[in-house]
Amino acid sequence: MSRGEAYSRQSMVRSYNWVEGDRVLAGTCQGSGGRHYAVRVHFTERPPTMAAFSHGNCTCPVGIDCKHAVAVLLTASSPGGQGSLTRDRAQRHLRAVPPPQPPSWRNLLAGVTVETSTPVQPAGVPLALSFRQATPTKYSLGPSLQLRPMLMGRQGRWIKTGATWREVISGYNTSSLKATHAGAIRALHQAITGHSYATSSDWLSMAAANHVVWDALRSVRDAGVEMVVDAVPGAVEVELTTASLRYDIEANPDGAALRCGLAIDGELIGDRLRGYIGRDVPSGVWLVGDRVLSLAGFDPPLVKAEVDLLAHNSPVLIPHEDLDEFAVEVVPRIEQRRAVRVADGVLTPPDVSGPFAVLTLTDSGGNYRYGWSVGYQVNDRRHVFDVAENVGATPYRDVSAESELWESLREPMQEVVECIASWFSKAWTAAATQRSSTVRDLQHAFEQASLAGQQVEMLPAMALATAVPITSVDAALLVATVLPDLAGDERIVIDNRIAVDFRQLDDEPSISFTADDSTGNDWFGLGVTVTVGDHQVPTSRLISELSSGATHLILDDGSYFSLDVPELRRLAELIAEARALGEIENGKVSARSMNATLWEELLELGVVDKQIAQWRAQMAKLAALTPPKRVACPRTLKAKLRDYQRDGLNWLAFLSDNNIGGILADDMGLGKTIQTLAMITRVVKSTPQARYLVVAPTSVVPNWVAEAGRFAPSLTVSSVVATPAKSGIAVSDAAAGANIVVTSYTLMRLLFDDLDALRWDGIIFDEAQFIKNHTGKTHQAARRLEAPSKIAITGTPMENNLMELWALLSVTAPGLFPSPTAFTEYFRKPIESGAHPERMETLRRRIKPIMLRRKKEQVALDLPAKQEQVLALELNSRHRRIYDTRLTRERQKVLGLLGDWEKNRFQVFRSLSLLRQLSLHAGLVDGTHSGVASAKVEYLMEALPELVAEGHSALVFSQFTGFLDIIRAHLDDAELAYSYLDGSMTANARAQAVDQFTSGATQIFLISLKAGGFGLNLTEADYCFVCDPWWNPAAEAQAVDRAHRIGQQRPVTVCRLVSANTIEERVVGLQDRKRALFDAAIDDGELFGTALSSDDIREMLG
Repeated sequence: MSRGEAYSRQSMVRSYNWVEGDRVLAGTCQGSGGRHYAVRVHFTERPPTMAAFSHGNCTCPVGIDCKHAVAVLLTASSPGGQGSLTRDRAQRHLRAVPPPQPPSWRNLLAGVTVETSTPVQPAGVPLALSFRQATPTKYSLGPSLQLRPMLMGRQGRWIKTGATWREVISGYNTSSLKATHAGAIRALHQAITGHSYATSSDWLSMAAANHVVWDALRSVRDAGVEMVVDAVPGAVEVELTTASLRYDIEANPDGAALRCGLAIDGELIGDRLRGYIGRDVPSGVWLVGDRVLSLAGFDPPLVKAEVDLLAHNSPVLIPHEDLDEFAVEVVPRIEQRRAVRVADGVLTPPDVSGPFAVLTLTDSGGNYRYGWSVGYQVNDRRHVFDVAENVGATPYRDVSAESELWESLREPMQEVVECIASWFSKAWTAAATQRSSTVRDLQHAFEQASLAGQQVEMLPAMALATAVPITSVDAALLVATVLPDLAGDERIVIDNRIAVDFRQLDDEPSISFTADDSTGNDWFGLGVTVTVGDHQVPTSRLISELSSGATHLILDDGSYFSLDVPELRRLAELIAEARALGEIENGKVSARSMNATLWEELLELGVVDKQIAQWRAQMAKLAALTPPKRVACPRTLKAKLRDYQRDGLNWLAFLSDNNIGGILADDMGLGKTIQTLAMITRVVKSTPQARYLVVAPTSVVPNWVAEAGRFAPSLTVSSVVATPAKSGIAVSDAAAGANIVVTSYTLMRLLFDDLDALRWDGIIFDEAQFIKNHTGKTHQAARRLEAPSKIAITGTPMENNLMELWALLSVTAPGLFPSPTAFTEYFRKPIESGAHPERMETLRRRIKPIMLRRKKEQVALDLPAKQEQVLALELNSRHRRIYDTRLTRERQKVLGLLGDWEKNRFQVFRSLSLLRQLSLHAGLVDGTHSGVASAKVEYLMEALPELVAEGHSALVFSQFTGFLDIIRAHLDDAELAYSYLDGSMTANARAQAVDQFTSGATQIFLISLKAGGFGLNLTEADYCFVCDPWWNPAAEAQAVDRAHRIGQQRPVTVCRLVSANTIEERVVGLQDRKRALFDAAIDDGELFGTALSSDDIREMLG
């Protein structure tokens, strides 16, 4: 449009004029190359008042609606237009049309009554299609056929003038042509050339026309276009027909001869052939005969092999020995596409029997495969076909009979399938790679069966024939167990191409262990031998197969046996565990291993030789859940031991006698100290010079000295409570002549060299949770101190994670789990993540021989009940506003810090501590809020006076001494006597506070949780108030057990005070998870947890 406007502005239009009753605007326009083009713009009348543009024709190469037509139209309608037509004339062309009159009933019904049986033929000049034979050139292989359109002249004869391809396809007078003729010829032109624009040549060659030209020619004929001959020697008329190949099989002295020729209506063309239409693989031929030019398209189309066969132009000889194969395999396939004429007596009809099923097993270098196929016996040869192959491709195959065959074989086919591991998924995958309609039906069947839980019974019989790769075990089971059952079935032919002689071994596997101590006293080589019948099984391979989940193991000679033997699977599990934990290194085992239960479980699976029997006896003795014998309680012990305490003495004596360490992890309050003193007293009785080191928290050291003097007065007890620089007493002097030397963890670390220089018969670590950090200096010092036996005493051997338990084990039994990395990978990570929860039970068995734990409800049946309750107290309105405001600020701050948890740990805990203090009392965080009431203080000041008046005694625990100071002030105001203890007090002040409470001088004891969480016996109290929950539940439990312990005569009530809708409620939830981890590892729980993590903190902050 824009280029037409430019031509109009540039005065490229030379003339224009209205013709044909003012319905056509004719003009002349100059082109860009200086050539003048004739233009005709056509209009149609559109009621009521306007005439509408129809189309424009031009003699330029574009031909229709070009820029020249636009220029003529715009020039004629522009104001003051110049030329042979004025603007007024153009305006008159758009003249007014009289308004339409209302139609009469005749007009309305005229269209309804028109006869439709004979369509009205559109008017226009008819066209014809003319053919000529082109003279060969040096570039052509022979004569070619050409064609062009022609139109009916005024004299009633076909003429070429005005009927070039360009004029018919895009000429300006195409509207005058018969539309159906022109449309069919245009389609033919595009079918031959592959494009819609007109060719520049008058004649168009058919030499390269492909198969689509034949439909186009038939459309031309059906449109009524006459086909005429222009110049084809010997032809005066044209016909369209089809051609095909015909095969003739004739007798030959050496067998048979196959000839291939072109035929129309079954008759060979012979020398009438003039040429081919189409290149490479011709789409048809043209020939002349009986004065007729015949255009014949191939139906069905030729294939390349047939073109080559035609080019061969000689008979194909089939020897006598191949005639049966030729008759059975080749001729029927040819007959499906082409006519075949066979001379009498040349071919003998085949003798066909079948179908039958063929089960094939193959072995390609250890890659096994099985599959079903269908077979037919033809004469003396077996022909086998793929199940998914098109049945119609082979004439003698019987679709119905094959379908019945597969249905009848469902049971044996299913027997094969059930013998193959993962057959369903493999077969489904194989079916998904196919593309035939039959296999698509199978894919749908697999989908439905999968939704039903891989029900093989839901699959059609044909699906069971799907070929899949199989393992060596699958192959062995098929050959040894399934094929013998199928061998007698006449419907099945077995084609077993596997050379291996698979045989099943029915003997039970036997396991034996041998030892080779040639490497020295500390390590010995462990030999594990597994035999099945007369076959010795490579242990490494056996373990590998069991670890991979294999069901059978195949030996080198093809014999195999089932691995579904509990002893073998247990053997693999235990060896894998031993390797993972470093118990076996390069086939060697440490003779000093402490992993008694592991080795006892392993060795009891088989027969051991004499060399290993002694070591096994030692392991069995250590692994026993009860000591091998009871020991007498020393008469010099001034205490009557309960039955469970006697069992504890027996266990401790067993460890001491065998120079083994362990963990005494009895529940708090069950008398771990008295049991330990009994064991030391027994040792000193037999060895008076025996000396034990007791390491305890600083605050507990005086209590140990006092307890030893009270219950074991026959023992000489000394304490080291200061460095020699302060006390003026050397460590060696303090220890001289003593049976027990008591010191603190701090001094153990500071005075390590002095203590390590002395001989110790044993070391006792009381409140051993102080050495739970395996990377800390205190732990390292405890581990390095030398002694035949080390005993850890703690009611909480684990508080946060399993590595704390490992830390105690590495001190007391370093040979049990030597490597922290191995312990982490095999136990901690799989257990705490939940990936292998079953390993918690394994861990419990492994530590059972060296850890003794009894719970109060199990052994102290006469201990009064302990009632625990959580009291949720609502903050008052002012306190709530202060807390919520600070919570919002701290939450935003903490959540921003959690991105780098390790770096910002201190700041995070500071914010958490601030919120916990704020939950207690607003004044702990901001002194200006000291006058704001606290719900917990108010509750205590109501409960404590009442309890004191009723004769009860109460312990009040808090981690924050500032909160204890607030309670002290209120008690002072109420004139209630109380005792007070925190970590800043000296040992003497501490002892005085305890004596004051135990003597009855006071009935209220305010205690800092950390200072009073261990080492105190406060059975005088029967009420415990825990004012603020701590995320370590063990710390709270230790504090509560100061009162609920042996010697308590009254029921103990524990009240945990929690500020509702604060961080304290979230801390209580965290306690529950950590308590579950402790129960799972130490007691008999089943849940797991982790140490305080960034996720825990997010949860606490909501």
